[in-house]
Amino acid sequence: MTRMTSSARPLLNRRLAEFGTTIFAEMSALALRTGSINLGQGFPDTDGPEEVREAAVRALRDGRGNQYPPGPGVPELRTAVAAHQERRYGLAYDPDTEVLVTAGATEAIAAALLALVEPGDEVVAFEPYYDSYAACIAMAGGTRVPVTLRPHDGRFRLDLDELRAAVTDRTRLLLINTPHNPTGTVLTREELTAIAELAVERDLLVVTDEVYEHLVFDEAEHLPLATFPGMRERTVSIGSAGKTFSFTGWKVGWVTSTAELVTAVRSAKQFLTYVASGPFQYAVAEALHLPDSYFEEFRADMRGKRELLADGLEQAGFEVFRPAGTYFVTTDIRPLGESDGFAFCRSLPERAGVVAIPNAVFYDHKETGAPYVRFAFCKRTEVLADATERLRKAFAH
Repeated sequence: MTRMTSSARPLLNRRLAEFGTTIFAEMSALALRTGSINLGQGFPDTDGPEEVREAAVRALRDGRGNQYPPGPGVPELRTAVAAHQERRYGLAYDPDTEVLVTAGATEAIAAALLALVEPGDEVVAFEPYYDSYAACIAMAGGTRVPVTLRPHDGRFRLDLDELRAAVTDRTRLLLINTPHNPTGTVLTREELTAIAELAVERDLLVVTDEVYEHLVFDEAEHLPLATFPGMRERTVSIGSAGKTFSFTGWKVGWVTSTAELVTAVRSAKQFLTYVASGPFQYAVAEALHLPDSYFEEFRADMRGKRELLADGLEQAGFEVFRPAGTYFVTTDIRPLGESDGFAFCRSLPERAGVVAIPNAVFYDHKETGAPYVRFAFCKRTEVLADATERLRKAFAH
């Protein structure tokens, strides 16, 4: 017997009412339906290092991780994460109390916000933002306060005065993402110093999403916010294996922070997935010990792909913001005589056989993001060459 529900109340929790099917699902379905090249969703079209994949197979065969792993994560991975943070950034964390393994960075973000935000708390986040940020703030009952990154001299920049003005007595937390998706901006030492000083002055917690830490180009440098004065004790840092090792389906992420903050995040995380990705945790532990040459070659490969896609987009007539980090290129479509990113992206498969993402989905101020469109370059070189040729034929005059 079907249970009747009251028509007076929607089925979906009102906190999530503004969030429908993600744009990634819509555009990926469009790519499949039209046979287009999918430069929308940010996942590689090749696997990462063979030795890392074999480490996962070995763990499966050896029976490591086939049952529930420990709640905080397997000791081997927690130790590897701590070693990585110290070797790369001079940050010392106790793997037993200050590292937590999560089901990807998305769960880490959700668990951190659910743990640290009370209903009515304000969370300041940079706009445009990764789409799960808004949903996780809403689920926690918080109020998101966007601070808009605006284009200037070829990159999207943070207005520090606007950031300071956004902080009120109700602000609980700053949600920082650098290298920044979708704009490709990497916050500078000066910007991070100002953010750290503000957090200390106003006694704010900070959650910092650093999943693209190994994808910085040219003169850019990834500087973890936790390394700045007064920040280690108030910062929850989030990392991930998916973007660094090109195994996005494994969903292995991690949190590093003080024992008190990690305990708080774990209290929420245990009621989300509890645990996940058992055998893959052992493989990622080995991946984090790869030599520096792996990370350098990975970055050089992505830099070449960035140039290929950015050059092709410019030749097609887009205004291109070359990213200092991540594997996304943001473009302005107004030079093409277009201004509506949603309409442009929905028509692009038919016009050019390519799929992209409208940046407006990452904004509260939709009109601000309307003319911007994001393309991913974490694809094989021949795929990017094909896509750029299609775009040039469709739009170049």
